[in-house]
Amino acid sequence: MEDTSKRLVEGRGQFVNDLHLPDMLQMAIVRSPYGRAKILKVKGGINSSELKASLASVGEGASDGSGAGQPVLASGYVNYVGQPVAAVLGKDLYEAVDRMDEVEVDYEPLKPIVDPEQALVSPPIHPGTSSNILASFRLGKEFNLQDSPVTVEDTLLNRRISPNPLEPRGIVAHYDGSRLNVWASTQSVHAWKEGLCESLNLDPVSVRVVQMDTGGAFGSKGGIYPEYVVACYASMKTRRPVKWIESRTEHLMATHQGRGARARMKLHADSSGRILGLKAELLIDAGAYAPGMGMWAPRWIGFQITGPYAIPNAFVDATAVYTNKVPLGPYRGAGRPEAAMFIERMMDLLADELKMDPVEVRMRNAKPEAFVSPLGLRIDPFKPFLESAVRELGYYDRREGESVGFSCFVLLPAAQPGESARIAIKDGKVKVWMGGSAQGQGHDVFARILVSEELGVDQGLIEVGMADTDELDEGVGTWGSRTAVVGGAALVEAARKIKHEATAKMGAYSAAELLKHEFDITIFRSQKESLNAFGANLVTARLDESGRVALKECIAYYDVGRPLNISMIESQVMGGTAQGIGQVLTEEAKYDQDGQLLTATIADAGILNASTMPRVVVKLANVPSSLPHGAKGVGESATMGIPPAAIRAIEKLVGKRLRETPIPIESITVGYQGENC
Repeated sequence: MEDTSKRLVEGRGQFVNDLHLPDMLQMAIVRSPYGRAKILKVKGGINSSELKASLASVGEGASDGSGAGQPVLASGYVNYVGQPVAAVLGKDLYEAVDRMDEVEVDYEPLKPIVDPEQALVSPPIHPGTSSNILASFRLGKEFNLQDSPVTVEDTLLNRRISPNPLEPRGIVAHYDGSRLNVWASTQSVHAWKEGLCESLNLDPVSVRVVQMDTGGAFGSKGGIYPEYVVACYASMKTRRPVKWIESRTEHLMATHQGRGARARMKLHADSSGRILGLKAELLIDAGAYAPGMGMWAPRWIGFQITGPYAIPNAFVDATAVYTNKVPLGPYRGAGRPEAAMFIERMMDLLADELKMDPVEVRMRNAKPEAFVSPLGLRIDPFKPFLESAVRELGYYDRREGESVGFSCFVLLPAAQPGESARIAIKDGKVKVWMGGSAQGQGHDVFARILVSEELGVDQGLIEVGMADTDELDEGVGTWGSRTAVVGGAALVEAARKIKHEATAKMGAYSAAELLKHEFDITIFRSQKESLNAFGANLVTARLDESGRVALKECIAYYDVGRPLNISMIESQVMGGTAQGIGQVLTEEAKYDQDGQLLTATIADAGILNASTMPRVVVKLANVPSSLPHGAKGVGESATMGIPPAAIRAIEKLVGKRLRETPIPIESITVGYQGENC
């Protein structure tokens, strides 16, 4: 047994770009330089004249196939900068890039739509459609509380962000004449297999997808992209292995971006701070095509908009619109952080209106028993957690005048429909496969712990295999804070089934006797009930030597149920904290009015560096879940709790209401007078 994290830190990881097969070709993609244009001619390379395929929608946020589908290679029109138009192959990357010049494309530029508000009133970007509305939902019931003692309203905005994992996207495809073998940087080998089979009309028996070490994802590697389909097609055409590795610039322009949500919020309350009703109008920037997150984001964000609070009335009008940008995709939290920011910012606004302490307003809207929101969200007893969080975070121990922000949230892991697991015992060792695909979370550690506990086998005899559709033919994937929760539960169930079979076979169970036999169990554990876990954050802000706002301390108090791997939990929280702070202060995928990406290099993307990180403290509440191993989700908690708490701390420091992320620089620099000050 070897800990995966040790192997990776020592530089012994095997990523997609480390894979070198004999006679392998490199692929490069010719992309649209325009935000919107009509294609008059494409000549050269692999283009839509020969590859007439549409991109399947699979993985996290898979849509039902309605809406404007995305062609694998642009046909007729291009609708965002970076959209794939053609592909070329070379014996190495240099030759492939040089051959991009051989492709001739004639465009007729058209006026792009980059503002979601403008999209509502502009002619449709897709011919044959009647509007730019991709999806529209109404949740809850209309109500009239115009005479309520207190009403507060505001417009809040999360601008788009690029995921930016350490390792960009990549694939190696090899068709050997009878079977397509794919090596992937992925969150789900099963979603990839499904998507490739659907896009290329392949028999699932003829496709195998294997996960390589994956250097982060944050939502960007759950589904498939045009480049994956083209690489597979190119390998089938040439009968040679084909590799494609995304550059950072390609990532910023062509990988699905996250967030991109605006909310017009209204709260009705009584004079004591008890909320009587909530109304929200959501507008989601879905980007150019339906595959991605645009189809389900309006309903998913709206569903969570009341947060953990007992609000008796709620009504949400939620719409997603097409714009000439790369399609919207899941980004760490995938709708959860948007909903949390919108309700938490309104809780602070209500507290300010009533001149009450923000925590006291939250306390008055917390219930000590479980309830179901008017939007259908089931909430466990919240008030006991909130009371504990206030104590653990030391909220009332803070110095008077200190710039402090407090937030809380309810995390809904993507538990449904469940997850698969396989445990095989042979030659005195145990091998485990899970339906999810780790991207740095250390799944192998908790997997060994759970299997060892259930079977009584030493952890050193347990190996956790990389995700492989030949080894486990059914599975979901890793996203939505789900794998330790439902993946762990599946492992426990599989281990108990093996133990039951071993006992029946041997008469009396012992781990030593178990290892003398062979067993091979595959299960899919279904999960029908929704699960939730609470979290709270306290953030403090200060002015640095230059008069610019900086965050001083971020303290987390999260209910993770039974903590399976405390060091990895802490690492998850620290990484999520960095991303939450980045969203608040610096990170944005920015376009100009012509649809040109202005943040086309890593230097422009606003990624934090170590020197800008505050002190991070992680505290855990351990209220076991109803699952057999008691675990709860945590991977997305910090991206939910940090942004609203950080914004509140900064808001108190600068003395003005803050409504958007990232916060405009003029709002967080004392004495700021413009770019030339």
